[in-house]
Amino acid sequence: MIAFAIRAAARPLVFAFAAMALAGCSSLSLPTWLGGVEKPKPAELTSNPATLGVRQAWSANVGAINFALTTNVQGNAITVAASDGSVVSLDATDGHQLWRANAGAPIAAGVGSDGKVSAVVTNANELVAFEGGKEIWRQRLPVGVYTAPFVAGARVFILQADRSVVGFDGQTGRKLWTYTRAASSEPLVLSHPGVMLAVGDTLLVGQSGRLAGLNPLTGAVRWEAPIAVPRGINDVERLVDLVGSVSRIGTDICARAFQAAVGCVDTNRANVRWTKTASGSEGVSGDNDFVFGTESNGTVIAWKRTNGDRAWSTDLLSHRGLTAPFSLGRAVVVGDSFGYVHFLSREDGKLMNRLDTDKSAVIAAPVLAGNTLVVVTKAGGVFGIVPQ
Repeated sequence: MIAFAIRAAARPLVFAFAAMALAGCSSLSLPTWLGGVEKPKPAELTSNPATLGVRQAWSANVGAINFALTTNVQGNAITVAASDGSVVSLDATDGHQLWRANAGAPIAAGVGSDGKVSAVVTNANELVAFEGGKEIWRQRLPVGVYTAPFVAGARVFILQADRSVVGFDGQTGRKLWTYTRAASSEPLVLSHPGVMLAVGDTLLVGQSGRLAGLNPLTGAVRWEAPIAVPRGINDVERLVDLVGSVSRIGTDICARAFQAAVGCVDTNRANVRWTKTASGSEGVSGDNDFVFGTESNGTVIAWKRTNGDRAWSTDLLSHRGLTAPFSLGRAVVVGDSFGYVHFLSREDGKLMNRLDTDKSAVIAAPVLAGNTLVVVTKAGGVFGIVPQ
């Protein structure tokens, strides 16, 4: 479920209702005899052709996860977090634990890491940094955070719920700078991971429907590129935050604007190459030829990377609560809310294989660490999948 955060105290009851209704909250659904709409049924699983050889190599458990986890990968090491405050690093080759720490409070966003310093944000609005499993500093934040910290260049960067960006010294936690977009007046933001990464010497962050390039040393804006612009007659309809994972090929970045569009930006020229209307809430993935995304209704789409034309789409997994996809060689990998991992052909979207995990929802986009595909579930299961 996608929820929203409000930037002002006005109309809290109207906001809460609108947000939950749009998110499909069943507690607000009317029975069909009173005019309510029956919730769509998830697509039934088809027979598994198993034409792509993959197998589960190992599994571990880190504890239940009730926030939008970002799985961090540094070489063969993956770092994840659990709702109870646990932060755990595992070796993706066999799943053995490298280190474990605890933030001392439930976690709201994480994990960010550069392989040396790892960082999370707690529900108490504290940014906590670890090195080798040992806490090295923590900082109180004035605003909530839903996006995993980004750690790079001996700095830790935070994208706060009000879209302000803060840079901290990675070793001491000293605040270096704060950037607040002057034109940002939207009253609502998503309580969902946004976009933050580095390309060359530029920090890229999602600012409403724009991809902004910042100087990581000072926070000064270098450029902005609009992927989507606010439209609609109310605050919810006008919400166009950039969300989730992006697809990067060199300096070409493709991203999703929540329930509005998918687009690609040439970050060398700060030029939007193309945008296409799309209705999804999860990030995208891709390769040299395609950009892959999952729509809110479970449709999986491949757009041509050159111009955004649709290459194929499939309803095979409709209404199954899909994660963002992951591009993996000949396959596009997605998890669903029933604990299945689906391998689709990158050429036409046809099913190539399917694996089960622990029956709980796959909570984060699959990632690749070394030669191991790693999948994490809501129950805290971490699964390593390798070629067969």
